[in-house]
Amino acid sequence: MAEVFSLRCYCYLDRMQPQYAAFVGTVTQGDLPTEGMAALYVEMSPGNEVFRVLDIAVKATEARPGAQIVEREFGMFEVHSPNQAAVQEAGRVVLERLGLNIEDRIRPQVVSTQVITHIDPYQSQLLNRFRRGSILVPGETMLVLECAPAAYINYACNEAEKTASIKLIHVSSVGRFGRMWLSGSEAEIQTARDAATRALESLHGREGG
Repeated sequence: MAEVFSLRCYCYLDRMQPQYAAFVGTVTQGDLPTEGMAALYVEMSPGNEVFRVLDIAVKATEARPGAQIVEREFGMFEVHSPNQAAVQEAGRVVLERLGLNIEDRIRPQVVSTQVITHIDPYQSQLLNRFRRGSILVPGETMLVLECAPAAYINYACNEAEKTASIKLIHVSSVGRFGRMWLSGSEAEIQTARDAATRALESLHGREGG
């Protein structure tokens, strides 16, 4: 009986922004990316297929693996390269192996957005305890954006940094929902929120859970 694959997330980053690339370098367990590289995030089920698919992708191209994660239901991986064509080819190879098209991915949804102005010193201290990015300074405005499937938050964060002058506090892209925490002036945070939302809404796919 042929195995049925489900493509939850497929998102291509054409050029990793400085803060985003630096943040990924603090959490990745694989090859370290740098600013300007292209990247691809793929989330699928069944999760164990991620091992086979990632192996095929890196053998067929010069793209290098930065992440390989398997949860109870889903598997996720990331590859990157200074060569955009190599990352795009890795994506083509993966889709061919799964027998799927980009349109088979789940369309991302913005689950929630919160803009919190004039962050209190005590709350900033709590948030700084788990962050892997910049320090959240009291008095700043903070954006918390949540999306599903989780891996799409990487695309949203990278696109927000392209558009607005913000600080990247933390990104969480594993689990049921993806979340990002950004800080800056109120005007820049609103610009970042709008850019991230537009980026996610621009990605087409099937309806899913």
